[in-house]
Amino acid sequence: MTTEKKEEKISKATIARMPLYLHFLQEENSKGTQYISSTVIAQNISVSSVLVRKDLALVSSEAGRPKLGFGVSRLIVDIEKFLGYDHISDAIVVGAGGLGRAFLGYEGFKNNGLNVVAAFDVDENLVGASVAGKRILHMDELGAFVAEHNIPLGIVTVPKAAAQEVVNKLVEAGVRAIWNFAPAPLRVPKNIVIKTEDLAASLAMLAGKLYKTGDR
Repeated sequence: MTTEKKEEKISKATIARMPLYLHFLQEENSKGTQYISSTVIAQNISVSSVLVRKDLALVSSEAGRPKLGFGVSRLIVDIEKFLGYDHISDAIVVGAGGLGRAFLGYEGFKNNGLNVVAAFDVDENLVGASVAGKRILHMDELGAFVAEHNIPLGIVTVPKAAAQEVVNKLVEAGVRAIWNFAPAPLRVPKNIVIKTEDLAASLAMLAGKLYKTGDR
């Protein structure tokens, strides 16, 4: 089975579980664990061991050894490769408000293959400043910066009213993927990958669960 055909069979739910597997396996690896069973993984990820085996078989050739389990280091390498964490992709942030500046200052992204290199804004009070050594540039510089540095990913943290215009500029500049935190449905060409994080919906779900448990 070719890699392309294998990836076609991987569901969004499976992809979403991969970072959970990876984080747990990295923790185990730091403890010196060499082998681990699907049962132990399942208990810590809160899924069935059958599902663990199916998921891992889609992204790794590590079949596991009788009475020992999966090789932890091998699984980590394969999952990181599947997720693209084995190489660093540069990204820019558009919108240097509180959330945007938090992205600039967060070094943990590098563990997941992402390097945020700069931010862009139209606010003259922000333009020219630096966060964690990374500059906030004016939006007028976005196109040239993306072209010069071959930036594949744009992170959108602007208000809803400005989101579509920002996305259009990112697409025109040549980014190939967009991570959107603006509370707006956005239109992009079919060849552009976009993922929208609905923070309000996540908060509502959390609040609803708290209400049902009586913790309010």
